[in-house]
Amino acid sequence: AFKLIMQRKFHPWEGGEGKVSGQYCYSLVEMAKQLLHLNQTIKAIALLEQAQAFPYNLGEGKLFGAQENDIFYWLACAYEAMGNATKANEFFTKATIGSFMPTAAIVYNDQQPDKLFYQGLALNKLGEKEKATQLFQRLIQYGTEHLNDVVKLDYFAVSLPDLLVFEDDLSKRNRIHCRYMLGLGLLGSGEFDIAKEEFRKALQEDAMHFGCQTHLKLVTQMEHAVAVAHE
Repeated sequence: AFKLIMQRKFHPWEGGEGKVSGQYCYSLVEMAKQLLHLNQTIKAIALLEQAQAFPYNLGEGKLFGAQENDIFYWLACAYEAMGNATKANEFFTKATIGSFMPTAAIVYNDQQPDKLFYQGLALNKLGEKEKATQLFQRLIQYGTEHLNDVVKLDYFAVSLPDLLVFEDDLSKRNRIHCRYMLGLGLLGSGEFDIAKEEFRKALQEDAMHFGCQTHLKLVTQMEHAVAVAHE
């Protein structure tokens, strides 16, 4: 996907605000995580740094105040693996910055729930367990309370990535979004089996939900890490 993106010049008038840039970041972060797994930390850091700047061919710039908690979290993990505690602490701290309140995230530049999830993971790394627990519980609470909401969009809504006003089932999108939140909150809370269940339910309705796919894999990795820690 990354190679295809870099081979094309995108234009604002083609629509899909945030989709190409989102895939650009997603691809780089996932490649970096694979390199981290292979202990190739320097290469991983290079990709994560690359993800923080948008090349000209994407046809859009990075929004002011864009949330990059996931990028900062994985950068911190890379430096931690290298034994650089100072840089690791710096990026774990950066990864905690942002709103602690979950939202519907209908507009593409709204804070996404995975950013809160990585805030929570970073807080755990910094020893702020209580704050992390509160954040994960907020994700669970929001997902539970809004799971069955009937959603309607204002006719004049702007900055939407799709023609949602006429084409999409917004209540279905909300349900998927809430299950994603539930999965993230449960994953952060160590409720691995229930987290898997929520991610899988969301994927039954949207098999191409990259967030659910990614974090369903992360469940297995976190389960393994917990098992090793208790050996």
